[in-house]
Amino acid sequence: MTQRDNTKTENASGAERQAVQGPISPADTAIANYAGRDLQPNRGIPLNLDWVKDVRVNTSAVERRAQTIGTRRTVKKEWQAGWLLRAITCMDLTTLSGDDTDERVRRLCAKARQPVQQELEQKLGIESLHIKVAAVCVYHSFVETARRAIEGSGIHVAAVSTGFPAGLSPLAERVEEIRRSVEAGADEIDVVITRAHVFGGKWQALYDEVATFKNACGPAHLKVILGTGDLLTLRNVGRASLVAMMAGADFIKTSTGKEAVNATLPVSLVMTRAIREYAQDTGMAVGFKPAGGLRTAKQSLEWLSLMKEELGNSWLKAELFRFGASSMLGDIERQLEHQATGRYSAEYRHPIA
Repeated sequence: MTQRDNTKTENASGAERQAVQGPISPADTAIANYAGRDLQPNRGIPLNLDWVKDVRVNTSAVERRAQTIGTRRTVKKEWQAGWLLRAITCMDLTTLSGDDTDERVRRLCAKARQPVQQELEQKLGIESLHIKVAAVCVYHSFVETARRAIEGSGIHVAAVSTGFPAGLSPLAERVEEIRRSVEAGADEIDVVITRAHVFGGKWQALYDEVATFKNACGPAHLKVILGTGDLLTLRNVGRASLVAMMAGADFIKTSTGKEAVNATLPVSLVMTRAIREYAQDTGMAVGFKPAGGLRTAKQSLEWLSLMKEELGNSWLKAELFRFGASSMLGDIERQLEHQATGRYSAEYRHPIA
């Protein structure tokens, strides 16, 4: 299975820029920097089975490192407010319920455009920042509704596809679902892998599956959900992360939010270190999205700290880091109100949708 051929597009954009600015350097197209090296968007590489089989995870060491993230002193006062505002800009506001309606999606989109109440923005003096979330994530049926509701805002529309959350429908149906969502206006596609490929060590099958999804996405970004709560071991998480990146994933994501166990710090540590190793070996950057079970402002600070320490400042932006945690926004608003007024407000004053 080969990767999507972007040569024609890249050549066209390169010719246009060369006519105006001269030759393009790698720094012109870099989306991140790690250890002084400019990193390009992920194009994928051929499957390297030796690299996959060599993955090792020291579970005890990972758990010890993860425990330190939430127990150390953290940022306070105005610096904490700044970090919380950054967390908002990295959020995918999500509604993935069986009783979703067009009106619920429109309310969610309104919150995405104005995640912090205008009165609170004025108290904090942040009106000029124009804070908004990164994306709104919905089922395919509501992509057009979301697209119309956030038009002109710069917020992306993400669609969950490929038989979400189980990912067990026939491959042809999953691929067609991706194409329909892209045609409807989705900027990002969140896909679910077949977990059985991981359990059986069928790395070529997993690679081919993700590469097929990548091809179907066309211009949309591909976010690959590993379902880490189902993968049983951290070694499986590391291997699945690596294969998904080799196949061209723009993001790797922990969970659907429907598993019994969703995003955890140990799992996130393994995935971010896989991203770091991949960047060091290939010169390409892949984003990370923890999803499910994240509900508090304190957790947002923990995951931002993890990204900064493991991957650096380049990953502290929506292009390379997302939270799949809509309920977290209400708690962040309450913390920001405390910063502005010295008082905590009731949760019902900060509805999501």
